[in-house]
Amino acid sequence: MNATQLSLLAFSSVLAVSCTTTKNYAIQAKSGTDTQGTVKFVQTGKMVKMDLNVYKLTPGIHAVHIHEKGDCSAADGSSAGGHWNPTAHQHGRWDQGEFHMGDIGNINADKDGTARKIFKTDKWCIGCQDESKNIIGKTLIIHAKEDDFHTQPTGNAGGRVGCVEIK
Repeated sequence: MNATQLSLLAFSSVLAVSCTTTKNYAIQAKSGTDTQGTVKFVQTGKMVKMDLNVYKLTPGIHAVHIHEKGDCSAADGSSAGGHWNPTAHQHGRWDQGEFHMGDIGNINADKDGTARKIFKTDKWCIGCQDESKNIIGKTLIIHAKEDDFHTQPTGNAGGRVGCVEIK
């Protein structure tokens, strides 16, 4: 390998590393619950991966959505506003017909109240200029009930038991 090839290889490696953005957050309990956990967002190129780990939920199915305002200050999580819906679509199931950009789906908490969801999409970005994709300034909300994927505009997901300000 000559010096030019080595230089190009080194530059490509630096560029590949610099194209990754990672954000880690702790979940704030809401609505008098003990909900705990973490969420990690990693953007590599145009793909965003969310790794959600939740503890101390009531066993069963819980909806997970991204909401429009990056604010977890209210005790019931209502300060996060409604679902993030920059495209003004109907609520639904991700990638099936119409859906909000915040319609992530459900998690299933086991008998110990533990749940995990890994979610990947190229429809989001971390800090880009496209407000229809940028998740910075939004919240991740974990709901008390499951998303039924058809009740408008919320999926009948119930109260908000966990909140994360995505900054």
